[in-house]
Amino acid sequence: MFQLGKTIISEDIIEKDFVCNLSACKGACCIDGEAGAPLEESEIQKLEEVYPIVKAFLREEGVKAIERQGLYIKTENGELETPLIDKGAACAYVIFNEKGTAMCAIEEAYNQGQIDWKKPISCHLYPIRIQEYTEFSAVNYHKWEICDDACTLGKELQVPVYKFVKEALIRKFGEDWYIALEKVAANLKK
Repeated sequence: MFQLGKTIISEDIIEKDFVCNLSACKGACCIDGEAGAPLEESEIQKLEEVYPIVKAFLREEGVKAIERQGLYIKTENGELETPLIDKGAACAYVIFNEKGTAMCAIEEAYNQGQIDWKKPISCHLYPIRIQEYTEFSAVNYHKWEICDDACTLGKELQVPVYKFVKEALIRKFGEDWYIALEKVAANLKK
């Protein structure tokens, strides 16, 4: 672990390799698991703004889940998440492409120029997870078996986690922070 500004960072994000391999996993991270995607408080208003447009991209099951549970849910611990279609099932915002790969309806609306918000930062950052504390943010690599193919592809292409999620890290912490991270990574590799 090392500190960069108000972040404590796991060296795994520099030492581990990762490149999503959607042809192998079919977007399993969006359809497996017991919880929806974590949301930041600041993202709730954005979700409310874009939903009328995103709704047109959603599957019927997603729309029904959102109508039943809301655009987001609050867990027993007070954390915010995207709703699931059913317990232990797909995120309500999941759609599928012609190859059966899970995709994000929010991101699809963004890619088509319909909205200016790509997707929740937790999804954009994956496999990095951020844990917020009073004095700092913990930046950690999240290892999940369904991403084994992404680890293999990352190793083949020699792409460390922090480079794979560069855009998302800049979105979250800013370009200066990312430049400082690159300097730390270069020093650790020496």
